[in-house]
Amino acid sequence: MASVDIGIDLGTTSILVYAKGKGIVLKEPSVVAYDKDSDRVRAIGEEARQMIGRTPGNITAIRPLRQGVISDYLITERMLKYFIQKAMGRRAFRKPRISICVPSGVTEVEKKAVEEATYQAGAREVILIEEPVAAAIGAGIDITLPYGSLVVDVGGGTTDIAVISLGDTVVSASIKIAGNDFDEAIIRYVRKAHNLFIGEQTAEAVKVRIGSAYPRTQTDTMEVKGRNVITGLPKTVTLTSEEIREALTDSTTQIVEAIHGVLETTPPELAADIAERGIVLTGGGSLLAGLEELIEEATGINTMTAENPSHAVAEGTGRYAEVMDKLGKI
Repeated sequence: MASVDIGIDLGTTSILVYAKGKGIVLKEPSVVAYDKDSDRVRAIGEEARQMIGRTPGNITAIRPLRQGVISDYLITERMLKYFIQKAMGRRAFRKPRISICVPSGVTEVEKKAVEEATYQAGAREVILIEEPVAAAIGAGIDITLPYGSLVVDVGGGTTDIAVISLGDTVVSASIKIAGNDFDEAIIRYVRKAHNLFIGEQTAEAVKVRIGSAYPRTQTDTMEVKGRNVITGLPKTVTLTSEEIREALTDSTTQIVEAIHGVLETTPPELAADIAERGIVLTGGGSLLAGLEELIEEATGINTMTAENPSHAVAEGTGRYAEVMDKLGKI
């Protein structure tokens, strides 16, 4: 029986698994609930995410990937094993060929750690792909052509920016500012401006509902509950979309500056291609309202978001092998 080729988007906030011929077969948070007393993994994925901030002292919710890089090797290995088995089901007799993506700025040591963990988790062969390349394939860009394409992948832990031509990265940058930083900026702002402690999940809800990177036509509001910093008692405040845009300005400005930096070092012919073809945004973080407009205003280049930005990297990772076969690189 032939084995299934699978692609894994090993994200800081969530892991997506793409199976050839089936599409995205699994999407779960990259969180592990770990019991320190018994040295055991209690839950992985969605079940573990629901435990964040709600567990007794002996159980900690661990995110084994920090800013797209493995921070806890053993836990990552166990998590990968669990997701691979879950995605493939019980029927798999042969080990799969696994394509897995890594941020463009990772070191050789970090690449090795991802490769090792994937082999340990049950891969027959491991292909490592740079995140922006996978994102470009998933966004529907034909990367085998001799044209320059600029992809900005705003993930959970990192934003990867790359100019791609002929199946490879020409210029790239990776910054550790992304979706999670948006959440943290909101937590900091609410604490400072309203003396209110809010959790990660509340901050994410605020970002999704009223967060924006560019001024909105109308001001939206949202009520949030948390703990008063001074009295320690529960408290409710109303936040406005304008406040949240202000809170996110620092993070969104850094992303725009990094895109500028990549454009400045892009060879002229490829820069001309990008001016003509536009900038493509992928990754869950690109769903922040107004990010397209902000980048377009700062660069003067037409900017669009991929059709299904959160799935683009996983889909591109899964289809990478066949794209490279076309170029004769695998």
